[in-house]
Amino acid sequence: MQAEKLEPAATRAYHELERLIVTLELAPGTIATEGSLIDRLGLGRTPVREAIQRLAWEGLVEIRPRAGLAIAPLHPGDWLRVLDARRGIEVVLARSAARFVTRDAANQFHAAALAMQKAVIAADVLGFLAADKALDEALALAADNDFAARLAAPLQTHSRRFWFRYQRDTGLAASAEHHVALIRSILEHDEESAAQEAERLMAMLRAHAEAAATR
Repeated sequence: MQAEKLEPAATRAYHELERLIVTLELAPGTIATEGSLIDRLGLGRTPVREAIQRLAWEGLVEIRPRAGLAIAPLHPGDWLRVLDARRGIEVVLARSAARFVTRDAANQFHAAALAMQKAVIAADVLGFLAADKALDEALALAADNDFAARLAAPLQTHSRRFWFRYQRDTGLAASAEHHVALIRSILEHDEESAAQEAERLMAMLRAHAEAAATR
């Protein structure tokens, strides 16, 4: 609760809208209005508008003047495009995180790994998504490369959204295993192993995406 109070309203609005889009509570291809989102979040017009602008830049919503906000559609084939764009950046982040990881980042990695394992045991898909996002944030902090982290963040969000739509009912344990292996390599400061685990994680996700595209 204390952290939420300290978090800027625009950031809170962004995180909540991102969650609603990723979990399809704001359904793909539907139209929302700024007013309805303000009411739903219980936040002011300015922070919600700032969050919408950020989501539009990331390709999660399309602002249509006088028509509303179009939630990005989900086409299975686009998951492959997202992962092709994401793959190289994730390897860069993994290598850099293994080289520069700090104690604060290490604590975040430990917390993300524990949350992910608990989510698997409880079959808690939403908890798993939250842990996955926490892992991405730890990776961004540890890597000390704002350019790569800014490129990766929207791709990671799009990927989570596709995963939730097409893969959430299977493979939770296998996905957690790959993520935890990546965390372990980073905490051991093993750059080569971290890069390999990032590649394996992307390969697993790409296999899921290929299956979704051929359904």
